[in-house]
Amino acid sequence: MEVIVKEKIILIIDDEEDLLNLLETVLKKEGFRKILTAQTGSEGLSLFKSMNPDLVILDIMLPDKEGYEICKKIRETSSIPILFLSAKTEEVDRILGFALGGDDYVTKPFSPKEVAYRVKAHLKRSSMKLTKEKKLCFGPFEVDESRMEIKKNGKLLDLKPKELKMFLYMLKYPNQIISKERICDDIWGEDYIGFDNTIMVHIRRLREKIEDNPSKPKYIVNVKGLGYKLVVEDE
Repeated sequence: MEVIVKEKIILIIDDEEDLLNLLETVLKKEGFRKILTAQTGSEGLSLFKSMNPDLVILDIMLPDKEGYEICKKIRETSSIPILFLSAKTEEVDRILGFALGGDDYVTKPFSPKEVAYRVKAHLKRSSMKLTKEKKLCFGPFEVDESRMEIKKNGKLLDLKPKELKMFLYMLKYPNQIISKERICDDIWGEDYIGFDNTIMVHIRRLREKIEDNPSKPKYIVNVKGLGYKLVVEDE
């Protein structure tokens, strides 16, 4: 029996019309109904801003803009899942896609049905929900951004302003690699040069307050050579 996936909006940005039609058909068979398509980066960004999709499937090689550029623009305001599609198979291209905030990287040719299941998996991972009290809950944490409070297992955490700001910032990009450069620019508003030790000190102090075992972090993990990631497991 076909199951309707309630109200999720999927935006597909790719210049190949046949591929757009194929993905749209497969996603509809998997229960999705609100599917938007664009064949240029500019059109895709316009739809993203006006329709607020829940997930974006994004080709890297577009006629007017690179998918990497579109990803960076989306990441300025949103933490929704982004799945890259690309004919590029080099490891450096995949790493760049993840470093810029992509959640998945699928090389062409691919199985449309597999892409549909990846879409479902990423939507599930991003399904942290605001409660009626406007509190965000995941794992042992309860976040009340309006009160600037974070609790773990019901106990209020004593976080310094920068620690709190870092945690809330990383929470906007769950399961995504955030470079030290981005952290420095968005948290301190300064150029990264000379801030490496400062960032490491603040990450260490934050881990000491939120991790069960700071020496073996479960939530804020280091991605060697790329940055840090706040790990949010499936519900």
